[in-house]
Amino acid sequence: MKRLILAAALAAPFVLGVATAANAQAVHVGPPTSPISSVVVVPAGYETIYVSGMTPPALDAKGDTALPATFGDTKTQTIGVLTRIQDALKAQGADMGDVVMMRVLLVGDPAKGGKMDFPGMMEAYKTFFGTATQPNKPARITSQVVSLVAGGMLVEIEVQAVKKPK
Repeated sequence: MKRLILAAALAAPFVLGVATAANAQAVHVGPPTSPISSVVVVPAGYETIYVSGMTPPALDAKGDTALPATFGDTKTQTIGVLTRIQDALKAQGADMGDVVMMRVLLVGDPAKGGKMDFPGMMEAYKTFFGTATQPNKPARITSQVVSLVAGGMLVEIEVQAVKKPK
């Protein structure tokens, strides 16, 4: 009887661990009022999706790519970039709720005295993350850079996302 109890006690963590791992989800940690997670913990076995830095689509195909007006203000560019990321994730069977890490590069906006338009980026960001329909928020870094590929681009974003394997 003692051996049976000992065997059950030793096996329990493995049996329970398998059940838990099957139902595991990425855990986003941070204050509820924060627009980002301070920490994201991903369970073992998840597939990782790396999305390269995406830049905004041109609003005017014939516009001068050296001018921000060709791509819009920071908010408009951020919406365009996040929509492109959303499409890339969808093609991989994932969505914005699967994003665990984000790197945002912002160029100083000439209309803002050469300073990055963080509020404009955040306004667009909050339509994709931390919403009633998509409550997850990634860990994130936001940096101001001197320039991007085209002079009129103000926003580039790259993300990592995870999903349960099939």
